[in-house]
Amino acid sequence: MLDLDLTQEISALRTTFSDIRAVVDVDALRADIARLSEEAGAPSLWDDPANAQKVTSALSHRQSELKRVTEVERRIDDLEVLVELANEMEDEESAVEARKELAALEETVGQLEVQTLLDGEYDPRGAVVTIRSGAGGDDATDFAEMLMRMYLRWAERHKYPVKVMDTSYAEGAGIKSATFEIDVPYAYGTLSVEAGTHRLARISPFGSADKRQTSFAAVEVIPVMEEAQEVDIPENDIRVDVFRSSGPGGQSVNTTDSAVRLTHIPTGIVVSMQNEKSQIQNRAAAMRVLQTRLLLLKREEEAAKKKELAGTITASWGDQMRSYFLYGQQLVKDLRTGYEVGNPATVFDGDLDGLIAAGIRWRKQKDDD
Repeated sequence: MLDLDLTQEISALRTTFSDIRAVVDVDALRADIARLSEEAGAPSLWDDPANAQKVTSALSHRQSELKRVTEVERRIDDLEVLVELANEMEDEESAVEARKELAALEETVGQLEVQTLLDGEYDPRGAVVTIRSGAGGDDATDFAEMLMRMYLRWAERHKYPVKVMDTSYAEGAGIKSATFEIDVPYAYGTLSVEAGTHRLARISPFGSADKRQTSFAAVEVIPVMEEAQEVDIPENDIRVDVFRSSGPGGQSVNTTDSAVRLTHIPTGIVVSMQNEKSQIQNRAAAMRVLQTRLLLLKREEEAAKKKELAGTITASWGDQMRSYFLYGQQLVKDLRTGYEVGNPATVFDGDLDGLIAAGIRWRKQKDDD
């Protein structure tokens, strides 16, 4: 006789989900959707394209968030029904399906629970991610491309839209740098724990001596921000260079000088954009990212001054935060959290949720201490 009892597990799911629902504030979310829907339906909406884009994007984000929460609630209800049917019909296949769904729900609810820890000022925003190769020659540029693919596959797994804004290809293998945008709710809060220096150790495929090679790449994550226009940048502080967009190996993919590189002279910050159709669009996109970086730099400097006055400032920027070992032990280890994955191939294929969740919990605990 089949006696499938998941009462305790489902009860635990409901308790955790109830806490999540309270934090998300579903009623407030529905009220926002109603208000934004009314604004989006106004005949004059597109008289102001910038505001229209802001309204429709906010509406899409909130609808997506509400759907994610309500879908989990429905799946928990369906799981209870499935367990009852499995026991009534003594159907082992349904019991197996119920156990699989329980495991999937526990993972989903765990991810939602992690999201409730994202309470920073900019955490709910989308993210702009920049990857730059560091020391290590061809291995480093190849590693930078591996990281880019890793994050794009992570976004694909979650069905998040990605907009590649700029890619600078290396003369040999891989990329010198790349910038892409994932504009979905909480992308910044989620991916911000990925910022820092990543290290790869492996037998180099580019050398003939079969020696272990260590290479580095830097990951920068900034929020998609409307507030960036608060930063006033004098024209004399910016050098503008235009050039032709290029593909792998320096191959020209555009016959006009549509790509734009902005250099902020006082800070040395450089932003390149080449994936829009026109020079004007590329310049506008580059300016938005530059303004955001300058705003964050200003906030970081203010925070650093406060820490210095308090005597607790630490020089942590650029410190190695994760190592990827592709020889011998085959391991990915986050040096902040101690979280390890024994199969690097799955990580490079976008299976990052465990590493990210551990990072978010570590950061929350660190902030609360």
